[in-house]
Amino acid sequence: MLRYLPFLLVLALWIYAFIDCVNTPESQIRGLPKVVWVLIILLFGEVLVGPIVWLVAGKVREPAGGAPRGRATWVAPDDNPEFLRSLKEENKKDEALLKDWEADLRRREEELRRRGDDGTPNGPGQNPPPSKD
Repeated sequence: MLRYLPFLLVLALWIYAFIDCVNTPESQIRGLPKVVWVLIILLFGEVLVGPIVWLVAGKVREPAGGAPRGRATWVAPDDNPEFLRSLKEENKKDEALLKDWEADLRRREEELRRRGDDGTPNGPGQNPPPSKD
């Protein structure tokens, strides 16, 4: 089994480089057209030259620790002023909705109290309380 390991590693690298080249957008490929890179990988894959050249020189690599070049960096939500502003706006909307609900609840409670004082039924389909004789 151990004698097949080098062959399997070469095959795995060959397949990885081929799939990586095929899936890479044309804008991220350096030097040669994509078709030429695919041919280099396939023709020189058995001796590892094609896949290694592709991995080293064929694709524009992004920096390991940072953001891609030319793009905005990621900002944590608690450091993002736009996100914090949107939270304040949502909070104001929620507070306004809560005040409306509370006012509606007070109005309904007042209506129920008035109905009870007038001797009218307390709700739909309910009979007035029996009078004591």
